[in-house]
Amino acid sequence: MESMLVMTIIGPDRPGLVDAVAAIVGAHGGNWLESRMSRLGGQFAGILRVAAPAEKEAGLVSALKQLETSGLTVVVQPDSAGAAPGPVRLSVLEIVGQDRPGIVRQISRALADAGVNIEELHTEYESAAMTGEALFKASATLGLPASCDLDRLRGELEQIAADLIVDISFAEVDEPRPGPPLPR
Repeated sequence: MESMLVMTIIGPDRPGLVDAVAAIVGAHGGNWLESRMSRLGGQFAGILRVAAPAEKEAGLVSALKQLETSGLTVVVQPDSAGAAPGPVRLSVLEIVGQDRPGIVRQISRALADAGVNIEELHTEYESAAMTGEALFKASATLGLPASCDLDRLRGELEQIAADLIVDISFAEVDEPRPGPPLPR
């Protein structure tokens, strides 16, 4: 029997961090299934999902916790997907505009109010090419429940975009995805 684990790792960035985690997972018979990792502001941050033999789970978790002696914070949770939700329509949301506080807060509030799940979110802060002004960019993959009124949500997002003076594009992906997120 296999145990499925989801973990987060954060600490000062340096070469070899991913290798250290991968070595521990491999030494305990684990299989690295999926991950999202990045360097943000001098810190290494990652989330990953692994499968490991159930009898080796405790040893794996203990070994991962030993990484804390090298400055990493490691949190390990069982992957308990729970009951599968109804079919989900996928869509992509893109945001670009002059940076200002509150962009993510207002957009995420509208999405939560509509019962939309943010499956994946990438944001960037950079200087605009021509003006050098602070530019905010975001790309999100969204899971829309069957009950979501797409026209109403689109209208709310367009109103927020007008208020914040940002450009938003919102497009549905062609195929619905049944049940919980699949490994990529």
